[in-house]
Amino acid sequence: MTEDKTISNAPIAPNAYRLLWAGFMAILAAGVGFAIRGGIFDNWGREYGFTAGQLGAIGGAGFSGFCFGIIIGGVVCDKIGYGKLVVLAFALHVLSAFVTFGATNKENAYQMLYWGMFIFAYANGTLEAVANPLVATIFPHNRTHFLNILHASWPAGLIIGGVLGWVLDDKLEWKWQYQLALYLIPTVIYGIMFFGQHFPKSEASEKGLSLGEMFKDVGIIGAAVACYLLVLFFKNAINLPDAAAYGIGGALLIVVAVMTGFSMGSWLLFALFVAHALVGAVELGTDGWIQNITGNILTSEQGKILFVFTSTLMFLLRFCADFIEKRLGISPVGILLICAILACVGLNLASGIATFAGAFVALTIYAIGKTFFWPTMLAVASDRFPRTGAIAISMMGGIGMLSAGMIGSPGLGYAKDRFAGEALAGNQAVYDQFKAEKPSKFLFFKEATGLDGTKLGDAQKVEASKRTPEQKAAVDASITGDRKTLVADSAIPALMALLYLGILVYFKSIGGYRAVHLEGTSGESHAGAAPPKA
Repeated sequence: MTEDKTISNAPIAPNAYRLLWAGFMAILAAGVGFAIRGGIFDNWGREYGFTAGQLGAIGGAGFSGFCFGIIIGGVVCDKIGYGKLVVLAFALHVLSAFVTFGATNKENAYQMLYWGMFIFAYANGTLEAVANPLVATIFPHNRTHFLNILHASWPAGLIIGGVLGWVLDDKLEWKWQYQLALYLIPTVIYGIMFFGQHFPKSEASEKGLSLGEMFKDVGIIGAAVACYLLVLFFKNAINLPDAAAYGIGGALLIVVAVMTGFSMGSWLLFALFVAHALVGAVELGTDGWIQNITGNILTSEQGKILFVFTSTLMFLLRFCADFIEKRLGISPVGILLICAILACVGLNLASGIATFAGAFVALTIYAIGKTFFWPTMLAVASDRFPRTGAIAISMMGGIGMLSAGMIGSPGLGYAKDRFAGEALAGNQAVYDQFKAEKPSKFLFFKEATGLDGTKLGDAQKVEASKRTPEQKAAVDASITGDRKTLVADSAIPALMALLYLGILVYFKSIGGYRAVHLEGTSGESHAGAAPPKA
């Protein structure tokens, strides 16, 4: 392998921009569906009496399904081709709508919403298993820039879905089923854009590397990160016994070990996997709850406005990655470090908001922080580990989404239940009136009993000046729980900042950050040296 010293931005395929924008539209469909679902969490809570923990678990399925889609798709895409995966994703997007709309009563609602969300997410993951390596392949000399453009589609989808939710839910009071069906429109568009296109192969696929060779940089330590998160999925989502869940995770780890000749893998890629697990927990986990939290502290309408604003900011900034990297001379790892610090500061400020203006400032800082996490992490993995083909970045995406589903979303739901319950527990009579029937559980933390979603929702619908003392106490406890949840959430980007600082020091020790290409590929054919970036 050789380090890339080129600065050309030229794509390597004649239909590169058609493929880029088709991938853009596919991820946009996922963002629209995600935002609409996030905006109707309160509808589901009121209609079916879900606790925050149950809603968090449903939201988590929207991430864990993605993991299976992107990892399985990433492993097979170099062998079976991208086109077949696009057809599969399209079919699953349509199927997920029918499953979700099957939630017709309290008895079947949880299962139908959970698995509808899972299928939707599996389709999203399959599409990213196509789009991420595809863009990394067709723009080999400027991956940070074009992967950020590709993933600008995510906040674009959040904007569209957020605005639709604001108008159709808060203003026109459409049924949630009608709102959710709208994500099928961009689904049809991406299907048309991908139809009949030729897909180039990755560097690793062009070199004819075996699956075992592609997995060597992942190795045992990299696979261990994914396998642990899969264990959490089998335990918490499938409800397998601990022994069975760990048995499956261990068996998968052994398969990778044997396939790679017991390669330990790259410690740098392992660190990137761990960091991306944290990215998934703080970015997507928080995104799934932020409308609910800010809407609870302020008003539902203001929460949606803030969500749309921060998504718009992310959308615009993701077109600026090339300027930041090339003109300001900040390496991708340097960008990640700065973003982690800003995200930590923004979440802490958001925990103390009391006015719309204060929330605007706090969430602006947080939005700037989270903007570049996901696509820049994919770019670093693509730049440094071309031998892995689509596997490393697909596993990274799967790890991020599975972490969001198994840690971020349910963890924030648990935190809301715990802190809200603790805030009201001092008033035993009111607590007994509003507490949920079932306690919330999360990893190794103690059980926590939060507030019943239906009862709390009824209290929140009453005008503040007309609430009974009991209703006021319950609503205040819920707000206190949300504030403490954001403080707890801020610890994740703080830990990420430490990881990125260590990676930055590593690159400084080896002369700076540069992309790496396999020998004999088109990555070496361009002239023009660029200085290494630390």
